[in-house]
Amino acid sequence: MTENYDIPTPKKRLLSLQIDPKKFEKATDEEKKQQDVMAESTTFFKDGMRRLMKNPLAVISMIILVLVIVVMIFAPAVVPYGYEEIITVEGVRDKQAANMKPFEFSPKEQAYMEKYNVRIFPHIMGTDELCRDYFIRVVYGTRVSFFVGIFASFMVLIIGTIYGAISGYAGGRTDLIMMRIVDIIYSLPDILIIILLSVVLRETLDLSHVPLLGKLGSNMVSMFIVFGLLYWVGMARLVRGQILTVKENEYVLAAKSMGASSGRIIRKHILPNCLSVIIITTAQEIPSAIFTESYLSFIGLGVALPMPSLGSLANAARSGMQSYPWKLVFPAVAIILIVLAFNLIGDAMRDAFDPKLKQ
Repeated sequence: MTENYDIPTPKKRLLSLQIDPKKFEKATDEEKKQQDVMAESTTFFKDGMRRLMKNPLAVISMIILVLVIVVMIFAPAVVPYGYEEIITVEGVRDKQAANMKPFEFSPKEQAYMEKYNVRIFPHIMGTDELCRDYFIRVVYGTRVSFFVGIFASFMVLIIGTIYGAISGYAGGRTDLIMMRIVDIIYSLPDILIIILLSVVLRETLDLSHVPLLGKLGSNMVSMFIVFGLLYWVGMARLVRGQILTVKENEYVLAAKSMGASSGRIIRKHILPNCLSVIIITTAQEIPSAIFTESYLSFIGLGVALPMPSLGSLANAARSGMQSYPWKLVFPAVAIILIVLAFNLIGDAMRDAFDPKLKQ
């Protein structure tokens, strides 16, 4: 057994410089609990993600995007139809399978199932006017939209960050010239350039032998070029404005005095303090690029046929909107869900990662 002994408080000696123990009080239970609930040290990214996960709209949007990505990845492996495959029954084209409703079978398919006592994989979203499964075409159209959004945001992130960092850090005449170039790029009409590039590329380049670009077509290649040439200017301006403020701080001067190179100062000291603006702008660029691709595909400047796109599917369904309204609903809902989810996530990331908006 152990016994508890009360240790007496030592007395302050006369003419001693030690602190008088009688001036101190014992910590209360509430003060002791405060030590237990104090926040642990964390990084900027972890702290931002913790606040992001507390936003219910952001969490719901993430769940929707995860479900969409899972369908995009695994649906082609489960669904036995191809995006350009015409439905056949016993090797013969089934002309009665055109414009069928969701989960509907043609008379030939029903007769085939009764004859052989088998079950044909259902047409989840029906079929189009050329007797092709509509669900798998919507899935591939969503793939194209996601690919364009991620690729465009990646180009904006790389080009805009590098250009804005150099312009803001250099300052002076270099900054003046680089920003005038940005002003010129802002004045260029992106739709007109896409049309001109698509015409030039169609006449000069043969993309049929290129594995991925051959299926997308010259219109998509011109769209990627325009994304790389024009769409990074907003990111460059935001990064430049942040760097003009950050580069005047004392730790940047200390790094210069220690002999650090300009590239190291930008990478290690300046850009990490602009991370919130970079993350937010990149996240908000994805829905903008997806909407741009869908709009261009809707007016016929998107992917090359027979590769589907959400915009081209909506345009094809426009002519039969009164007779087959579901053909317009499915790609339109897919565009709305994806763009809305990315916009909500972008707004939530702005609230979570912007230090000025911390509560």
